[in-house]
Amino acid sequence: MKAIVCTRYGPPEVLRLTEVERPIPRRNQIRIRIFATSVSFSDILVRGMNVPRRYRIPFRLLAGWKAPRRRILGMVLSGDVESIGRNVTSFKVGDQIFGMSRWKVGAYAEEVCWSANTLLAFRPKNLSDEEAAALPYGGLLAIHCLRKAKIQPGQRVLVYGASGAIGTAAVQLARHFGASVTGVCSTTNLKLVESLGAEAVLDYTREDFTSRGERYDVILDAVGKRKSAAAMRDAERALTTGGTCISIDDDFPRPTQQDLDLLKRLAESGVLKPVIDRCYPLEEIVEAHRYVELGHKKGNVIVTVGPSAHRGMNFPRNRCDSVSRAPSL
Repeated sequence: MKAIVCTRYGPPEVLRLTEVERPIPRRNQIRIRIFATSVSFSDILVRGMNVPRRYRIPFRLLAGWKAPRRRILGMVLSGDVESIGRNVTSFKVGDQIFGMSRWKVGAYAEEVCWSANTLLAFRPKNLSDEEAAALPYGGLLAIHCLRKAKIQPGQRVLVYGASGAIGTAAVQLARHFGASVTGVCSTTNLKLVESLGAEAVLDYTREDFTSRGERYDVILDAVGKRKSAAAMRDAERALTTGGTCISIDDDFPRPTQQDLDLLKRLAESGVLKPVIDRCYPLEEIVEAHRYVELGHKKGNVIVTVGPSAHRGMNFPRNRCDSVSRAPSL
């Protein structure tokens, strides 16, 4: 089968399309035919070893010294169950599923074997594979942060980096939890964030949210401290008494099956809409990584796998169908 192998740590060009052996499920595993995956920030981090210098030796000891031990990256997928191990009862052959693995990875391939206990659920019936693959990464991280902040109905929430994979999910989820949301993003993404339900949208290139005199119960940094350090330095000035400032870099999230099931229900009800910037075929994974590294994507960048990836939908090259892509600005 075809797969993308990370040959060493480095730039996007270290990713190579090659033929690998088809995986065989163990007794507690399912083999999934993948139709769509995504390029997450975690994939970029592992491939390029984009970690602070002081963490590089521990990172290599954990992940692999010269190259990732698990050389097929990819945490997220949407696809069909092709076969199951003898102990699996939660899924059957032919089930259409989506989800995310925190440890196993391997979704940059035509097929993968994951444990049936991985974060997997039946694909929302109203979503394509591409849209389903855009849900787990940003959605699960956003849920983790909002719950850690103990978000409550009626609170005022500011999402810094509201146009990325985590930010677009956080805006919609905070609204669902009953909060009044302010999104912070660049000029070109103002309309997108407003369309997701933000009651106010601020352009960080033109104004500093900490100097406006507004106060928020929760401030969520959805881009990470390496990019947000300067902007978030005085964030506490914009907090209410007892307010919370939280970053996606504060801890190691541990999403649950209940969280994934919630994303599924919200997507099926239309409350949560996946945002996709671009789609690339598996063969163009290098271009997909280059684009994500530019740091300007809206929502998610999806990678389609195989000739049946679009399930009958018409997807132009390197763009997603208008049903699921970021709204035109």
